Amino acid sequence: MSDNKLANIKYSVLDLATVVQGTTAADSFKKSLDVAQLAEKVGYNRYWFAEHHNMAGVASSSPSILIGYIAGGTSKIRVGSGGIMLPNHAPLIVAEQFGTLASLYPGRIDLGLGRAPGTDQMTALAIRGENFNAAHNFPRDIIKLQTFFSDENAGSKVRAMPGEGLDIPIWVLGSSTDSAKVAAAMGLPYAFASHFAPTYFMEAIQIYRDNFKPSEHLKEPYVMACVNVVAADTDGEAEYLSTSLKQFFMGVVTGKRQLLPPPVKSMDNIWNVFEEEAVMQMLSYSFVGGPEKIKAQLTSFVEQTGVNEVMATTHIFDHQSRMYSNKVFADVIRTSAYAPLS
Repeated sequence: MSDNKLANIKYSVLDLATVVQGTTAADSFKKSLDVAQLAEKVGYNRYWFAEHHNMAGVASSSPSILIGYIAGGTSKIRVGSGGIMLPNHAPLIVAEQFGTLASLYPGRIDLGLGRAPGTDQMTALAIRGENFNAAHNFPRDIIKLQTFFSDENAGSKVRAMPGEGLDIPIWVLGSSTDSAKVAAAMGLPYAFASHFAPTYFMEAIQIYRDNFKPSEHLKEPYVMACVNVVAADTDGEAEYLSTSLKQFFMGVVTGKRQLLPPPVKSMDNIWNVFEEEAVMQMLSYSFVGGPEKIKAQLTSFVEQTGVNEVMATTHIFDHQSRMYSNKVFADVIRTSAYAPLS
């Protein structure tokens, strides 16, 4: 694969509205707008928020509200959900919310859908109430959404107002092979959470491509992979900054979540060998380094996977370093077609 092919890859941002130690969710939202405005300036394709609940350090529990905030503070970058956890919501409510967003920001809103709760079982019970034990059918609920968005639903007794007749692209999100089959059967674009669930990534995208059925929405398979990115001027600086990411995932592994901590010189006194192995397995698809290393890693990744788009999520303690990481990642892709980075 040539550098030119790498330069044609679309690149996007996944934001969890991460709250760093010493700050609040309100601070995180303002920082997200900073990142989104920079992302728009340096050519990122879309900016998504992921629905999570009851997680210290993650403030993206209401993606639709954050999408409106970011879309209102930018002018052209696509903004959407990565994703809305569909079993937590009635399809009609999702259709109305995203119909409202698409009416306010036409041609810029994406609706990525996941089938997991985005939280622990106790919190899922609090979200769903009496519907907790109800049978959830992910493909059926996607079809309901498509119906609410269609012109043909105008004669129905239940309509999405606004939402009806609007072109709102629907994506299927996944972290295993199940959603790959759904995306393939429905002819929808597929986004994989390889930034924390790398185990089934290669198998899932192969299943998706092998079983893809063209639809009115999409003629050929389209794969987007979410990856962790920590970029800096040097490999050493990036490795140092990435210790915040590693500590963040330590919280996932141990169940002891915290606000995003500052970087440390060494992780040796923070994790044991088993925790290190678990964290590094989850972080298999992470690009950490200076421009040349990021370029080599990304080129190899695109060659191996053939993805159409990469979505970068960046957990960095210092806001300016996070902004700079996003710029470096964009520069690597933008400049790979016509000039060496050295």
